[in-house]
Amino acid sequence: MKKIREYIILLFISVFLCVLCRSEIAEISKVSRLRPEGIESEGFRKQTVNDNVYDLIRTSDSPGEYLAVYWLESRFGREDVDITPEDAARLERKWRNIPGWEEYLDACAAIWDDLLFFPVTGLDDENKVSYVDSWMYERTYKGDRGHEGTDIISEKNIRGVIPVISMTDGVVENIGWLELGGYRVGIRAPRGAYFYYAHLDSYSDIKEGDKVKAGDLLGFMGDTGYGKKEGTRGKFPVHLHVGIYIRHGENELSVNPYPALKYLEDKRAGFQTA
Repeated sequence: MKKIREYIILLFISVFLCVLCRSEIAEISKVSRLRPEGIESEGFRKQTVNDNVYDLIRTSDSPGEYLAVYWLESRFGREDVDITPEDAARLERKWRNIPGWEEYLDACAAIWDDLLFFPVTGLDDENKVSYVDSWMYERTYKGDRGHEGTDIISEKNIRGVIPVISMTDGVVENIGWLELGGYRVGIRAPRGAYFYYAHLDSYSDIKEGDKVKAGDLLGFMGDTGYGKKEGTRGKFPVHLHVGIYIRHGENELSVNPYPALKYLEDKRAGFQTA
């Protein structure tokens, strides 16, 4: 009888320790997702969004705030979770007390909360585009590397026809020729993200330091790049390469633009002369 009591006590202690350890492991897991290196992780940078989430954020004034909670709860998209905006507001209170929340939230807002327009316009039955999630697909020009953007392809494949507009308000931080990007424009948006538009055929009347509004014309889609000589064309089909970068410490990290473009699909605009 005494041995039975001892076994029962040991079993109770074992169960208690398992529950305690599981709770502590869960807390450690939460904290680890908000460590600074979490923003640098592939999970965060891939920006996974499912169809139900798109429907929710398209009606939100702050998609970045909702997505900040969604990614933490879904372990950066690895788990299928169903979170309403009301759930997100409640769950945010849980996360905001963990160190790293404000930096993480700022990163999400920088990517999402300045987005206003899909970056190409003037589309009709004659001028169509297509794009797929090509995040980190292999590229070999100038050595093996990952593709840090999304290519919006002109189905007609004629340069200088499809207008490229700014997805956000911001300031022209870079403009001019790059060997890889051809004629490119880099816009720094208000919350700090850098929006990169490459392989343009030509520019609108903009220059470095100019302020632009979302929907302003930046130039026209082309096929420039992959050449040290300025003006190199014809190395690939006509398309717009869109990149999104965020500052993190001393680094500027690329994040997958494909989910942001999907979010903007129904936000088309005519363009204004910048």
